[in-house]
Amino acid sequence: MKNFEFYNPVRILFGKGTISKITGHLPSGVPILFVYGGGSIKSNGVYDQVIAALGESEYYEFPGVQPNPTYEQLIPALDIIREKKIGFILAVGGGSVIDGSKFLAAAACYKGDDPWDILSKNIPVKEALPIGTVLTLPATGTEMNGNSVISRVSLNHKLAFGSSLVMPRFSVLDPEVTYSLPKNQIANGVIDAFIHVLEQYLTYPSKAEVQDRFAESLLMILKSTGLKVFSDEIPTYDDRANFMWAATNALNTSLSMGVISDWSTHTIGHELTALYGFDHAVSLAIVLPGVMTFLSTKREEKFFRYGEKIWGIAGFDHQAAIAETIRFQDQFFRCMGVKTKLSEYGIGAEAIGKVVAQLKSHGAQMLGGAGDVTVDDVPAILAARI
Repeated sequence: MKNFEFYNPVRILFGKGTISKITGHLPSGVPILFVYGGGSIKSNGVYDQVIAALGESEYYEFPGVQPNPTYEQLIPALDIIREKKIGFILAVGGGSVIDGSKFLAAAACYKGDDPWDILSKNIPVKEALPIGTVLTLPATGTEMNGNSVISRVSLNHKLAFGSSLVMPRFSVLDPEVTYSLPKNQIANGVIDAFIHVLEQYLTYPSKAEVQDRFAESLLMILKSTGLKVFSDEIPTYDDRANFMWAATNALNTSLSMGVISDWSTHTIGHELTALYGFDHAVSLAIVLPGVMTFLSTKREEKFFRYGEKIWGIAGFDHQAAIAETIRFQDQFFRCMGVKTKLSEYGIGAEAIGKVVAQLKSHGAQMLGGAGDVTVDDVPAILAARI
C-alpha cells in the first residue's frame, strides 16, 4: 500500500428535503450565479426549491448547460460573472452542470489570455470562485471532488483538469430528485459510477485491503441496486439513496488512496465522445472490454479477483475466468440498454485512426496511471470493439 495524504473538504447535505438547507451555507453579501441545464429542474420541482432556498440573496441565472459541457457554451457566463461581480456559483444539475461550473469558477479568476489553457496546457489553478452544488443525476462523483471535464467543439477536444480550489464547499444529495430521471440517464449514471470504481480497483495488487473491499462493496451495490433503479417503475427511496451515495463514493478520491489507479478507459472514451458525441458512460462501456481484454495477462491477479468477488465466477483457469468476467460485465451494461460495440452505432474501423490522431494531437503517450497502456496500444484495444 502506497503512502498518501487524504483531504476532502466537501460538506455533504444528504437526504429528503435537504435542498432547503443550502440557505445556511450560502455566502452573504455577494451575488450568486445560479447555473443549471435544460428544463427538467423546472418540471420536477427542484428549481422552485432552489429559488426558495436562495431567499433574499442576489442571484443571476445561467441556464442551458448541455451534456458534455462545452467551452463555447460556457464562455458567455464569464461576462455575467464580471459584470455582476459574482462571488459564488451554485450549480444545480448533473455532472455536466457541475463540471461546467468548476470551469467557470477557475476561468473567472484566470489571469492569462484564454482559460482553455487550464485544460490544454495544464496551467495550475491558483484561484477560483467558491461553488456549491445540488446534484440531480448521480454518476460522475464531481459533487465531491475537484475534477472537471470540458469539451471544445471547434477543436474536437475533450479535456480534464483538477484542482482542490474547485471542490464544492457543499453538495446537496436528495435521492427524491432522481425520481423523474429517464431510464437512459439512470443507466448512464450506474455505468459511469461502476467504471469509476473499476479504474481505481482493476489494476495491480497494492495490499490495500480497505480500498479493495470498499471498491468491491460499491461494485456489488451498483450492480444490484443499479438494476433495481433502472427497472423499477415506481421509485424506491432507499434504492435511490444507495445508488446516489455509491456513485458519490465511487469518485470522491477515497478509493484511490494508496493504490495504483488507471484512467486509460476514460482517456480513450473522451476521444470517442469528442469525435462522435457519445454519452460519456456509453463511450466507457464501449472501451472498457477492449482495455480488459488487452490487459488480461498483465493484470491477471486483480482481474481474476474481480470476477470471483463480483460475478461469482469460479471453476475456470484464470484466463478463461477473465473472459467470462468480461462477458458478464458486458451483459450487465446491455441489461441497461447500452450497446458496447462501435459497430452497433454504425461506426467502423476508421474510428481507430481518428482516436489515435486525437490523442497524439494533445501529446498523449502513456494513458492512465498504471503505466501499462500507451497510445500505441489503442488500435489493438479498439479493434476488438468494432
